[in-house]
Amino acid sequence: MSEEKELTRGEQLRRALVYERKNGWDRLDAEEGAALEAYCTGYKQFLDAGKTERECVDRAIAQAEAKAHGCPVGDVHYHEVGALDAVADVTGVCYALSLLKPERILVSPIHVGSGTVRCAHGVMPVPAPATANLLAGVPIYGGAVQGELCTPTGAALVSHFAKEFGPMPVMATRGIGYGVGKKEFDRANCVRAFWGEGAEDAPGGTGEIAELVCNVDDMTPEALAFACSRLLEQGALDVYVTPGTMKKGRPGHVLTVLCAPEREGDMARHILAETTTNGLRVRRCGKYFLTPGVGQVQTQWGPVRLKLAQGYGVTHTKPEFEDAAALAREHGVPYQEVVKEIFGKL
Repeated sequence: MSEEKELTRGEQLRRALVYERKNGWDRLDAEEGAALEAYCTGYKQFLDAGKTERECVDRAIAQAEAKAHGCPVGDVHYHEVGALDAVADVTGVCYALSLLKPERILVSPIHVGSGTVRCAHGVMPVPAPATANLLAGVPIYGGAVQGELCTPTGAALVSHFAKEFGPMPVMATRGIGYGVGKKEFDRANCVRAFWGEGAEDAPGGTGEIAELVCNVDDMTPEALAFACSRLLEQGALDVYVTPGTMKKGRPGHVLTVLCAPEREGDMARHILAETTTNGLRVRRCGKYFLTPGVGQVQTQWGPVRLKLAQGYGVTHTKPEFEDAAALAREHGVPYQEVVKEIFGKL
């Protein structure tokens, strides 16, 4: 006898007329149930980890506020932590980092702004007391921007997660994120984050380069210098001149031009057009090179760009001459004094 016939008439009517909500689990097969269980387990782990990070950041803000007010942590009024935007900031950053799982977090020196800011206790100097406490040990600087550029929430997040501070390292960028503020300044009010792979342990690079060489003994110094600058404008990677003795004992110069192999023909035509030579020699060379990059360092007189090169376990850092020289001229200080401060901050 079937199950339907075994049921009483009343039970049959109840099943036909009464809606019973079914558990979602009952609609899943074994494979779907296992997949959902794995997802839930991961989400619970995130909540546990995220809660730990959020509580650490909140605790740091509370300790900074307590130090600023000279009272126990339990007596602190959460001006920052209690605000909805601060809760969103802390939760969002903790969640993002739990997903990204970065091996290394490096932050540039913090521009805190200048002037004053109005807060719950009135007008305070920038950085606010709690912000200053949170940024203890972190490289910071002020500047021409009038206003608060770093809040206690931002300071707490940076001091908690960042373990390194300095110029942007050589890296292969995989993604870029922006956070834009509502206040308007004379420059972009935004925070920018780069996600990528570092090149500190990369073996630099290898490749091939074309070397074009010719002898000239009948060009004036001015004409030869102009030709060199023109070749660089045409795409040469490097151009240099070596003094030499030509036929009949005449003093002359050996002009060497480096370029990418695919530009060899074009560069040969430019050399023949810009110099008095009637011919040149070409050879292909293997090359090893460090990966180039750029950075910036803040001095007491202003920012200076840095030229970086990394690879093969080697790092080269050099300040941009024009930037350092411009600061020396503008502030009436010796060039070497500017350079000394730059290297003191590296």
